[in-house]
Amino acid sequence: QVQLVESGGGLVQAGGSLRLSCAASGRTFSSYAMGWFRQAPGKEREFVAQIWSAGALYYADSVKGRFTISRDNAKNTVNLQMNNLKPEDTAVYYCAAGTQSIWSYWGQGTQVTVSS
Repeated sequence: QVQLVESGGGLVQAGGSLRLSCAASGRTFSSYAMGWFRQAPGKEREFVAQIWSAGALYYADSVKGRFTISRDNAKNTVNLQMNNLKPEDTAVYYCAAGTQSIWSYWGQGTQVTVSS
């Protein structure tokens, strides 16, 4: 139903910024909640941020004040602006889409590496 492709990952020094993008294809993109998750080596995948179809936002405590999630329904994209990056932010970041709090669709992931 929905295909997601992330981009924008890379290597950045601590304190720097990156902007991740997720391009979605499939019908009724605007009706889905969109989210970002991340998975560091040896750790479980964790929630980062989400934006509901109506625009409400929610962030993990670890990224509040540093990350901003946004969406452009006309372009079928969701973004994650990451500022003041820390080494502990290093992970593969995944875009997800879902309804009724169920994350049904996932992108392939994009690597974010923050050097100290």
